Amino acid sequence: MIASVLGAVVAGVLVAPALRGLVVRYAVPEGEPWLLACPSCGRELRGLPPTGGCPGCRSRLGPGPWRVEAVTAAAAAAALAAAHPADALLLLWLAGPGVVLGFTDARVHRLPYPLSWTLAAGLAALLTVLELAGGTPGVLLRCLLVAVAAGVLFEVPVQLGLVGPGDTVLALGLGALLGRYGWAAAFAGLAAFVLLAGLWSAGVLVVNLVRRRPVRGREVPLGPFLLLGTLVAVLGHS
Repeated sequence: MIASVLGAVVAGVLVAPALRGLVVRYAVPEGEPWLLACPSCGRELRGLPPTGGCPGCRSRLGPGPWRVEAVTAAAAAAALAAAHPADALLLLWLAGPGVVLGFTDARVHRLPYPLSWTLAAGLAALLTVLELAGGTPGVLLRCLLVAVAAGVLFEVPVQLGLVGPGDTVLALGLGALLGRYGWAAAFAGLAAFVLLAGLWSAGVLVVNLVRRRPVRGREVPLGPFLLLGTLVAVLGHS
């Protein structure tokens, strides 16, 4: 346990600067170009310090100090807590793009295709290698079926204009991952997502009512709760 925590802290320190830079790059409103340089000094943005300031001019960029680092460390700790090395490998990959997607969706209600497809493609490749190496190629068919079911489930609200198209791509990748652990894990992930998103939505509604602020259409990003629900389901079935 101590080794896992220390490893997670090291991962948070080493990887989070690059993830923070990606959050700043992709957390822009729909239709705007990716943010590749600091708006104030023009310095190219890659890795950013935990303070969230531009290394050139110290302008505040992206999430608050140490937030990305803390979430990255927590995600790495959860992955390292998995019962089997293969599960830990899958969850570590989920943690990388997942942290960026979660922060991006929380900031601008958007799941950029480059990140969503990278996460999905990486999971598909890892699942293929793991199942073929483990002599269980039949599991890949279930992964495909769960992925398609998840994609269809989220594509319906996309067509109705209720959620963004990035949610469908994310659901495809996460559905494939859950399919490795069976249909029960897929339903558990969906239930966890609905519960977490529902609790957050209720909290946002109460806060807005107390502050007498107008309740806008879609104030709750779905991406973070899809990722959390998947993490809970995988850890419960690994």
